[in-house]
Amino acid sequence: MALEARPLLWLALWTLAVPARSFGKDADGGWRRPGPGAPAAVTEEEHCTVERRADLSYAEFVQRYAFSRPVILQGLTDNSRFRDLCTRQRLLASFGDSVVRLSTANTYSYQKVDLPFEKYVEQMLHPQDPISMGNGAGSGVPFHWHGPGFSEVIYGRKRWFLYPPEKTPEFHPNKTTLAWLRDTYPALTPSARPLECTIQAGEVLYFPDRWWHATLNLDTSVFISTFLGTEVMAAASAQPTSAPLSGPGGG
Repeated sequence: MALEARPLLWLALWTLAVPARSFGKDADGGWRRPGPGAPAAVTEEEHCTVERRADLSYAEFVQRYAFSRPVILQGLTDNSRFRDLCTRQRLLASFGDSVVRLSTANTYSYQKVDLPFEKYVEQMLHPQDPISMGNGAGSGVPFHWHGPGFSEVIYGRKRWFLYPPEKTPEFHPNKTTLAWLRDTYPALTPSARPLECTIQAGEVLYFPDRWWHATLNLDTSVFISTFLGTEVMAAASAQPTSAPLSGPGGG
């Protein structure tokens, strides 16, 4: 299950592993806690096949990536203030009594459950197996597509699999990403495999319009996504500039 998507902005809590950036070994915001059951056997990809870019200008982003391929953006913002607000302790203190809506993490998301945020965090964030639709280690969203967007990891890591619009992936809409990785992925030829990479804490993944994508979470984390409308992308293509990009999560 995942927190229900809201227009343009989506804040979600999942299970992902310790970040590899300079935030420090223990800088996990209090989210990396053991839960019931054995952790799922999920790891990073052998080779990242999505470009990582730092100091990318707006003009180059529009020309090379905005309409054609995903890219991982580095060093956009510090986000230390936002990270402080997203620790386990701070979010529970601020929103523990708030009711959140969960939906099944399959292609259709047809099952909905409402419950207090504190109950979700304290009782439901634990590892899952390849069959179940859970919230912890090994959880994720199966292949789907929508408009373009950015996804920034605040704590942890998140593994992504991406296909261009013209290349529909082979997957079962009611099976988990972990089951797909275990059962389908090993049999794919090199040319049939998706672009893939694990997004580290502090990095931002941009994916273009209608690109198929699936995610796999490795341990407890927080991430925030910003979804763009077609009118935003049209304006971007009409107004190139040499200014640097700014991060979706603010400073």
